[in-house]
Amino acid sequence: MYYKKHLVPALIFSFIFASCSLNKMFLQPDKLPPSAKQLTIKTDKDTVQVKINPGNFQPSFYKEGKLVTNADYTIESVVFDSPDGSKLNGWLLKPPTKAAITLVHFHGNAGFLFSQYQAMTPLIKYGYQIFVFDYSGFGFSEGEATRKNVLADGNAALTYVKGRADVKDTKIVLYGQSLGGHLATVVASQRQDEIDGLVIEGAFSSHKDIAAEQAWIFGRLLVKEQYSAKKAIARYKKPVLIIHSKDDDIVPIRMAQVLFDNANAPKELYKIDGCHMCGTDKYAEAISNKIKVMVQ
Repeated sequence: MYYKKHLVPALIFSFIFASCSLNKMFLQPDKLPPSAKQLTIKTDKDTVQVKINPGNFQPSFYKEGKLVTNADYTIESVVFDSPDGSKLNGWLLKPPTKAAITLVHFHGNAGFLFSQYQAMTPLIKYGYQIFVFDYSGFGFSEGEATRKNVLADGNAALTYVKGRADVKDTKIVLYGQSLGGHLATVVASQRQDEIDGLVIEGAFSSHKDIAAEQAWIFGRLLVKEQYSAKKAIARYKKPVLIIHSKDDDIVPIRMAQVLFDNANAPKELYKIDGCHMCGTDKYAEAISNKIKVMVQ
């Protein structure tokens, strides 16, 4: 009797705990206080100090106490609204000459703008202007990081970008990496009449699929889907470029194949070498050429 009395609640508790843990794995934000005026960003290459304008979170970069000037691109920090009224932070990275294509970048499940934006800077020298932004609960963006909110944030970012005069005459392409690739696919399917193409790199095929990589059949049982890239991409009719590393040890390349098989033409699966989300670092020129051909 004691065994039955205490085993059932224990099993229920374990089930609920595992479910919450798995559902929380999708979003792991780094949050910054709005009063932050200075940050230190460390990478494999160097360490940079960043001073923040508290009004619009405009960054200024310093190395060894000296202001770093960059002739390759400028950063314009902006604040725009999410549907629930939260203020979201984004940057428009602009090349020195007028861009013909605007990329809207959906970053991965962790970090924030200051650690994510450099994934896209290699493409700027090929003439792209790039809008990068933080989801709710990431960086300086207000609100809570939930899957429902980040989907709304992705739509809000596209709405904001389309309202800018310096974007009006450009082609618009959504570029998502990892979780951002899954998310961008869903936004693209919902807003395909407003964009010209979709690029996804290192994306997983669905929440349940990637959860199963962590917890086998229990991942499928415990994780709520909410929305799925492999279902969304079947509804998407515009050009899509799927980039995935054969060496990816976080999101297996078979998920890229699932997305490709479910996608409509015109479509391309570009298999690369290297780490998860290393495409723009190692293959920027090839990716740039493919995007330009895609939106011609």
